[in-house]
Amino acid sequence: MGMRQILGKLAGQTAIYGTSTIVARFLNYMLLPLYTYTLSTSDYGVLTEFMSYIAVFQVLLTLGLETGCFRFANKEGYEPRKVFSGALLAVSAVSAVFLLLMILFGRSLAVRMGYGGYWNIYIYIGVILFADCFTAILFAKLRCESRAWRFAVFKTVKILTEAGTNLLLFLWYPGYAAAHPDNLLSGLIPAVPDFSYPIFAIVVSCVVCFLLFIPDLLRLHLSPDSGTLKKMLRYSLPLMVAGLPGVMNDFLDRILFRFFNVDDSLWRADLGVYQAGVKVAVIMSLFVQMFRFAAEPFFFSNTGQKDFKRVYASVMEYFVMFCMLIFLGVVFYLDVIELIVGRDFRAGMDIVPVMLLAYMMMGMLFNVSMWYKLSDRSSFAIYITLAGLVVTAVINICFLPVYSYHAAAWGHFASYLIMLVLSAVLGSKYYPIPYRWGRILSVIAFALLLYGAAMAMPGSIPYGWTLALRTLLIGVYLGGLYFSEIYLKRYKRHESKDSQ
Repeated sequence: MGMRQILGKLAGQTAIYGTSTIVARFLNYMLLPLYTYTLSTSDYGVLTEFMSYIAVFQVLLTLGLETGCFRFANKEGYEPRKVFSGALLAVSAVSAVFLLLMILFGRSLAVRMGYGGYWNIYIYIGVILFADCFTAILFAKLRCESRAWRFAVFKTVKILTEAGTNLLLFLWYPGYAAAHPDNLLSGLIPAVPDFSYPIFAIVVSCVVCFLLFIPDLLRLHLSPDSGTLKKMLRYSLPLMVAGLPGVMNDFLDRILFRFFNVDDSLWRADLGVYQAGVKVAVIMSLFVQMFRFAAEPFFFSNTGQKDFKRVYASVMEYFVMFCMLIFLGVVFYLDVIELIVGRDFRAGMDIVPVMLLAYMMMGMLFNVSMWYKLSDRSSFAIYITLAGLVVTAVINICFLPVYSYHAAAWGHFASYLIMLVLSAVLGSKYYPIPYRWGRILSVIAFALLLYGAAMAMPGSIPYGWTLALRTLLIGVYLGGLYFSEIYLKRYKRHESKDSQ
């Protein structure tokens, strides 16, 4: 197979894998109205807290063996069947112990955390983590075997099952439970919607996904090898430790609400309001995720091209231009967009601009961080992420007691900003790429200036005129970018003529 065919296959598989991930995040986004119009702010805050714990434990319980499987299944002298058998044995054993602990101590843990009437939630979390971590290895096996379509189909079925179960529980089950109080689900979930509904929906989707893999398990013929497993764990456990700061940086603020919020009695409600604001801003994160799936193979496959560093620098500029267009599009029409969340959650919409900028910087960080991936200095990723985690922790611990969820939003912003600056400074030393930071910052400043102008409009202006003027400002932004591009092209032509 030629290089062009290899790259074409890579691009095709990236699109397939990426589509399933984007669909998952998009459907999760579309469930936001269902949650916020049905649940109280406190219930949504509790759901957010539990989902944060699940995210952290997923990293811990998979032991880094997803990457370990890729490494050893393709390494000479190792049999793929034994590699995946060992990984499944290790992950299922650790996850089963966690599930057992939830069964044995879930009730007392629920009482300690203030959820005495919901101790079964801890068992659900144990089931979710057992099934998710187990199938994570099987999904890794599909990726290793380049079975992208099977991977995407299974992921999509899991996503649709979760979304469908949510719709059934929220829209159908309460009425059914009122008419049939002794139904089969009465001992598993309450008749009135609360935070347990989305968690139970995840349980159902995880079980369905587990069942989908039964034919693959039967064909695998498990035959673990202790020597192979020990070598895999020596390789994978450091990767798990290295991955923890990243996931902790994303979810630490949610965990800290319980301990540091401005009002101890309202921390769940404030966390729910915060999460709703974050979810509205996720539209920027969705774009960043889509960009990453397209950009990563592009960056790696073009390192041998002439002037490839200049191309990477240009990619950053266009990325920022489009991100700031998304920023203006969301903040200018936020009065309309906020209608997707319940009225009680709209107090948190003032954090949306901050989170949009934070997610943009997350994308810029991805761009800038390519230097350590392309120069084989990946160890720097740990130090950069740890620096971001420290910033997140310090800002939240110091300012959550005063500013509540506003501190959490600014903590994300500051964390990504620090990591971006660190990565850019280190990259300029070890793998310099000619980013035109002046141009990038001028684009951001131009968009923020237009945002300031829009926010300064008098409230006495009819709302229709306000929307029209804001739309006009978006046209000004696009026009400014267009004419700046024309000016730069003319400047380059004059510069090349002068050099001749």
